Amino acid sequence: MLIDVALVKKLIRSQFPQWRDEVIAPVESSGWDNRTFHLGKELLVRLPSADDYISQVEKEQEWLPIIAEQVTLPIPTPVAKGRSDELFPRPWSVYRWLDGETLINNYDGDLTTIARDLASFLNSLDLVSIKGAPAAGKHNFFRGCSLKHYEDDVQKSLVILGGIVDEAAIRSIWEAATTHEWTDKPVWFHGDVSLGNLLVNNGNLVAVIDFGCSAIGDPACDLAIAWTLFSGNSRKEFKKHRNVDSHTWARGRGWALWKALIVWSGVDSNQSDRHLVENIVRELIADYELEQANN
Repeated sequence: MLIDVALVKKLIRSQFPQWRDEVIAPVESSGWDNRTFHLGKELLVRLPSADDYISQVEKEQEWLPIIAEQVTLPIPTPVAKGRSDELFPRPWSVYRWLDGETLINNYDGDLTTIARDLASFLNSLDLVSIKGAPAAGKHNFFRGCSLKHYEDDVQKSLVILGGIVDEAAIRSIWEAATTHEWTDKPVWFHGDVSLGNLLVNNGNLVAVIDFGCSAIGDPACDLAIAWTLFSGNSRKEFKKHRNVDSHTWARGRGWALWKALIVWSGVDSNQSDRHLVENIVRELIADYELEQANN
């Protein structure tokens, strides 16, 4: 189904006529799981791109207002919930618009402050009440579950990449990441802390968006950003301020490695930025070897 401006106009006129005169335009970086559109200057329309993402709508509608009260940065605020109908066969949402630019376009500013603020945000997310919260699982693509769920992906990627990568180093990183499981009580995690979901303004982190993969479980998946965005001093700052133990940090490195490998190898056929992840894999290896040398 084509999800475009014409469809959104029809949906708004049908279900929310109070906004029928607002200008509707695509958001520049719309994302994969959902298609997003400006609704005037203050609102955002967000529609699941496939049935696999339907459960995200209800979850965000219920939990984002609760999470928002307890975290250190703004997050999306649901304003209305659209129902499935003959025009569009899935539920959908209207949110308040959050100002800021994503980091997806090669941000070249100082990342140290952003690293510190993100760490503080994730620390605050750890403390949000989990009573009645959804446990990690199939609905959020097993973010927050054991990394061993992705063992086959890693092995397939190594076969495909053959002699292109340092297989011994990768296996060492993966073993370190999968040796110790999360044994504490589950906590809230975002599930997709990535460049496209962090909003910045004047060098400051001003909001975190897209909680579709959020749930409660192991927060290690949210540490992958340490290698996909941060490096050098900014990575040190993120690690310094993020309240996790060494085993959780190792699992975070494993999450970053898994994602980079499946994109590079093509196991994840939905991704097209393979050239970007080669450097991430090399950085993961260099960082791990430096850590081992210092221990």
